[in-house]
This record gives sequence, C-alpha cells and structure tokens, in this order.
Amino acid sequence: MLPPPPRQPPPQARAARGAVSLQRAFLRGPLGVLRLLQLLAGAAFWITIATSRYQGPVHFALFVSVLFWLLTLALYFLTLLGKQELVPVLGSRWLVVNVAHDLLAAALYGAAMGVMIGQTRSHSYCNLKDYQMSCAYHAFLAAAVCGGLCLGLYLLSALYGGCRHCQGEREVA
Repeated sequence: MLPPPPRQPPPQARAARGAVSLQRAFLRGPLGVLRLLQLLAGAAFWITIATSRYQGPVHFALFVSVLFWLLTLALYFLTLLGKQELVPVLGSRWLVVNVAHDLLAAALYGAAMGVMIGQTRSHSYCNLKDYQMSCAYHAFLAAAVCGGLCLGLYLLSALYGGCRHCQGEREVA
C-alpha cells in the first residue's frame, strides 16, 4: 500500500510566501526606464574604459562604474520581481534606498567623469591628424561623455524618487 501524498498548503499561502510576480508598472514607469538607461550607459562607460589601455586614476573610474552597474542591476531586478523584502532592514524603505543609491552614484560618477576628463586632457597631444602611435584619447573622451550621461541619469532618477517620497509614496512602482 502506498503512503498518502503529503499535504500541500493552500494556493494562496504558496503565492504569498515565495511567488515571483513581474511588476509591470515598474517596467513601464519612468524609474524602470531610467534604470535600463543607467544600465546601458554604465555598461558603455566601463566597457569603453576596460577596452583601452588605462592606468593610475582610471582604476577609480572603472571601480565606480562596475560597482554601480552591479548595484543598479540588483536594484532593478529586486524591484522588477517585487522581492525588495529580501533586503534585510532596508526592504521596508525601498524608495529611500533607491534615492540614496542614486545620489551616491551621481556623486561618484561625477568624480569618475572628472577623472576621465583629466585623462582626456592629458592625452590630448595624440589627437593630431598624423599621429601614428596608439592612444587612448578617444576612449577616454567617450568614457567622459558616458560618465556625464550616467551622472545625468542618476540625478534624474534621484529627483524623481525624491519627488515621489515628498508626495508620501513609499513604493518605487
């Protein structure tokens, strides 16, 4: 004789405990679009730096870009899947966490952009028409532009999140 099958919890209990639901409002909303643009611009920033020959203070810019690309990716997927409660202590203040992340990213991307502008200026000698040696001037210039774009995107999302917080909203989406 076979043993009886194990009792399953009701479907509502299973859904409340571990269900992953796609937050379509976040995906279509301004913050979801901004997060995707931040991921694209951040990837362009660090890939541009990583493919060039870099040294010295450019390591800081690369660190900032990779760090905030990974953090933004985590924030994006936690919010998209509605799993912000998995973050200990901070999950209940998710909008404030997002605004703080955006402000810190904007500040550090500003510093990274300054580093890239300095590197672009220091390599401006090889921007001559007939210069034959390999030079990172164009890569540094592209990275400085991507850094400025990242700075603007993070400031915009911090402003949007701050406005939502001032209106009494507690949720990102």
